[in-house]
Amino acid sequence: MAKIRVLIIDDSASVRQAMTAILSEDPAIEVIAAAADPFAAARCIQEEVPDVITLDVEMPRMDGVTFLRKLMSQKPIPVVMCSSLVEEGSETLLQALEAGAVDVILKPRMGVADHLNDAKMRIRETVKGAARARLRSRPAASRLSAPAAKLTADAVLPPPTGRAMSRTTEMVVCIGASTGGTEALREVLEALPANSPGIVIVQHMPESFTRAFAKRLNGLCQVDVKEAEDGDTVMRGHVLIAPGGLRHMMLERQGARYVVAVKEGPLVSRHRPSVDVLFRSAARNAGSNAVGIIMTGMGDDGARGLLEMKQTGARTFAQDEATSVVFGMPKEAIARGAADRVIPLGAIARELLQATAR
Repeated sequence: MAKIRVLIIDDSASVRQAMTAILSEDPAIEVIAAAADPFAAARCIQEEVPDVITLDVEMPRMDGVTFLRKLMSQKPIPVVMCSSLVEEGSETLLQALEAGAVDVILKPRMGVADHLNDAKMRIRETVKGAARARLRSRPAASRLSAPAAKLTADAVLPPPTGRAMSRTTEMVVCIGASTGGTEALREVLEALPANSPGIVIVQHMPESFTRAFAKRLNGLCQVDVKEAEDGDTVMRGHVLIAPGGLRHMMLERQGARYVVAVKEGPLVSRHRPSVDVLFRSAARNAGSNAVGIIMTGMGDDGARGLLEMKQTGARTFAQDEATSVVFGMPKEAIARGAADRVIPLGAIARELLQATAR
């Protein structure tokens, strides 16, 4: 099985060393070079074209986003942006995703054991997902060996009982996405009218990034978009995006309304927030009042939860292979029989509205 060849670009020698060590621990990944700036990286690419590039944002001589734009116009290669991600830097990372970056990861914080273990897994899984990204015509990557056993949504809340509260006048839409999801979600949400049903979203992202992402979408869309806070009400014309990195988001019922609970918990399906946790909470508390949509992303987070939603009466959809940047999460959901329909990205907004029409 061919290894995924990775080029690391970062002006910090310690970060280059840490990233090389983290990626090299995975037998499916080979670090072919580590460059201090884009000019050195360009020479490396001339000698050997990598399968994936991890790219720092701030570097001397040429910043990461400028290099990314040049690369995508000349020799498209899957790129994962690597950043310390302070709040003020989030807008730059959004520009990188718009310019063609596949995903964003946080630089590892050495010396923080729990964080470092989670960061290592996130970095390696993100690189593997990027290797499968559809940027150009290339052979599909072989399925890679998975890490050790992972927790399911049982670690956060029990399975649905089949006794979700009966229909009310309001519907709620639950969406899960990962690699490639930021731009896919933008396309879906921009197509929705201001009076759309309430929407809750889990998009796999590092901490501190979702607030800037929600703010950006809020400026582009007719619906109101914000990063979710514990206790926020799910209401028509509003979209809540789970905070990245630290907590899970769940749908709960309070009388005649839905609210979100944002709570701590272990990684589920190797993610926090987890799509499986959101979908299971919808199955438990909304049942047939819900619509579930699983979109582009690597792995299987959300596949079990979408099936649970379907089994409790929800309408369920999966994004098709042709329009997914990485056809992992939708593929797993489809294989489990969790999706009522498989639809292209451009049809999701329309199908969502039709499924929630009363």
